[in-house]
This record gives sequence, structure tokens and C-alpha cells, in this order.
Amino acid sequence: MNRKILALAIPSIIANITTPLLGLVDTAIVGHMGNAVYIGAIAVGGVMFNMLYWLFGFLRGGTSGLTAQAYGAGSRPECALVLYRSLTVAAGVGIAMILLQWPLGWLLQRFIDPDPATGSLAIRYFTILIYGAPAVLGTYALSGWFLGMQDSRMLMVTSVVINVVNIAVSLALVYGLGWQIEGVACGTLVAQWTGFATGLWLLRRYRVGRPDWRHTARGSELRRFFKVNADMMLRTACLIAVTVWFTKTGASQGAVILAVNTLLMQLFLLFSYMMDGFAFAGEALAGRYVGARDFASLHLCVRRLFVWGGIWAILFTALYFFGGEGFLSLLSSDSDVIAASRDYYLWAVSVPLAGFAAFAWDGVFIGATLTRQLLLSMAAAMAAFFILYFSLFNIMGNHALWLAFIVYLFLRGFIQTILYYRHKWN
Repeated sequence: MNRKILALAIPSIIANITTPLLGLVDTAIVGHMGNAVYIGAIAVGGVMFNMLYWLFGFLRGGTSGLTAQAYGAGSRPECALVLYRSLTVAAGVGIAMILLQWPLGWLLQRFIDPDPATGSLAIRYFTILIYGAPAVLGTYALSGWFLGMQDSRMLMVTSVVINVVNIAVSLALVYGLGWQIEGVACGTLVAQWTGFATGLWLLRRYRVGRPDWRHTARGSELRRFFKVNADMMLRTACLIAVTVWFTKTGASQGAVILAVNTLLMQLFLLFSYMMDGFAFAGEALAGRYVGARDFASLHLCVRRLFVWGGIWAILFTALYFFGGEGFLSLLSSDSDVIAASRDYYLWAVSVPLAGFAAFAWDGVFIGATLTRQLLLSMAAAMAAFFILYFSLFNIMGNHALWLAFIVYLFLRGFIQTILYYRHKWN
């Protein structure tokens, strides 16, 4: 079982390590432009896209679970149909986002409510990068499908291509042509479309054939597709609410605190993407075993996932405790931001131990398509986040925000543990 987990997890980890580089590279480039407002603009622009894209995260998670179960049941035609359904939805939603970019940008910015200077730069970033929406969502669908087919190597190849292109093009446009934030946005845009094209090219090896639209649109399967994904969308809405509020609260405290929270959140993102490597392995294997009705292997897989998750949590806690400030210095040369981050740094250090269980369970629940349980655990954790925040913010300030976030991460894993062992596996 360990070999199966690692065969899926290691390529996923490599892919996931490169994934936050899109944000890290953008943050690092603007962090050396000499003004904290650029870091804030990237943070606000990033949250704007997260609010859009994360709602459709089911195009990856839902696709991987349904594909893995079809794979476990030995139904290759159904595997292909799941792919076509996901790509069709991705194309439609992506085009709609481009057509509605102006009202979407205005509404999202008004909701986050950054200061005028930050907001102006964020909109410039948004109106360029929105043209990558079909590519981003299409890559979600392809990534989920590859994972469901027990092949995480394709995720790795696609992610590496995206990030190599992003680094090369962004640096060329910013430092070569002096485009500033427009160069960062254009570099990321080129990388997104290159990644999607790479995924389509890799798809050829599976010989899925042309889509059969009559079966693709079959009523019973469409209902299951959208039922699973409706729960995933609502779960994601809860996640977005926490993330957006986190950024919104930082923005309301000024450019320096916004920049501090953005930099420290990169530590969370780095761990989360690393941990998601094992979560992705859990998706693929849990879905496969549920599809094959092999529940003994499913439970063994869960136990082994938690052993690996605990090891990673301990390692990252130690890494952040002893070397995190040096990492922050790589992302920003602003001495005020680095100095202010010291007051909140221990919160970021506590993230791995508080949150690793949530990531491990997310993979298992997605693969088993226990989406209603995912929604319930996320909703309860979100409620706890906001209760703590509103109760303590006037007393603790930004510390209350970080405390609420840590409790939110812990509760997700705790509640999912209870729900898993209460579920009737048959």
C-alpha cells in the first residue's frame, strides 16, 4: 500500500510544489518593486480569481472521484464520459467569465474593498488574467481525470511546464520590457494556456476517442455528476468565505498588514500543496477501492495516509520554526513588512500540525464521493472561524484572525474523522 501511495503522491507533490510558484513568483517579482502596494495588489487579484475558480474546483475534485470509481469498476467508457462532461462545463464557464469580466471585476473588488491604490492595480491584473479562465478550468478537468486514472505523472508534467513558462515570461516582461504588474499578469496568462495545451497533448496516449454526446448527456449520470458537484461547490463557497474574509480583514488594516498576511499565507500554501500530494493519492486510491467495493484496502489506505501526513506535518513545523524568516526575505525586500511579520509568525508555524488531518481526509472523501460530509465539516469549521473572529478581533486584532484560521483548519479534520467512522461502508 505504501508503494501505491508514494507512486501517486510523489509526482503529485512535485506538481503541487510547483503550483504555488505561480503565486510565489508573482509575489516575489512585485515584492522587489519597492512598494508594499504591489504585494497587496497581487493578493487582492489572487483572491478575486480564487473566488471565481474555487467555486468550480469540482472540475478537478469531482472529476477525479467519479473517474477513479469508474476505473475501479473497470468501466473505461464511463471514464471517458466523465472527462467530456467536465471539459464541456469548463469551456462554458470559462467563456462566460470572459464575457462578464467587467461586472465580475467590479463586484469582487467592491466586496474585498482594498484601498484605492491597491484596488486600481488589482483591476489591471484581473482584466488581463481573466482571459485565462477557459484554460484554468480546462486544466482542472484534465488534472482530475488524470488523477482518477491513477496517473499523477501527467499532473507533474503539466505543472512543471506551467511554472517554467510563467517564470521565464514574467521575468522577461517585467525586467526585460519594464511592464511591471502587466508583465506579471501576461506571464501567468501565457503559462495557463500553455499548461492547458500540454494537458490536451498528453491526453492523446489514452486514446479516449471522440465524444458520444448522446451518452455524455445521459440524464441519470448528469444528475449524479451535478449532485456530487453541487455539494463540492457549496463546500468551496464556505472555503472562499474564509479566505476572502482573511484577505479583506488584512486589507482593512492597511497595506503593511495585508502584505504581512499575504507573505505568511505563502507558508500555509506551500504546506497545503505538499500535503495535497498525499490527498491526491487518497482521492485516486479511495475512489478506486470504493468503485471495486474493496473496503478493507480503503481502510488500510486511510491509515497509511495519516502516517505519511503526520510525518510531513512534523517536518514542516520544524522547517518553519527554524528557517521561515529567511524564506520570507526571499519574497520581499520591504523591511517594514518583514519586521511586522515577526509578530504573527508563530501562527504560521502552527499550521502544519493543526491542518494536516483536514487535507488527508479531503482526499479520501473526494475519492469516495462523500461530498455531503465534506460540505458539513467545512460549514461547521467556517462557522467556528467567524464566531471566533467576531468575538475576539476587537481584543486581539490581527492575532484573532490567525487564531480563528488555525481553529478552522483543526476542526475540519476533527469533524471529518468522526464522519468517516460513522459512515456505513457496504
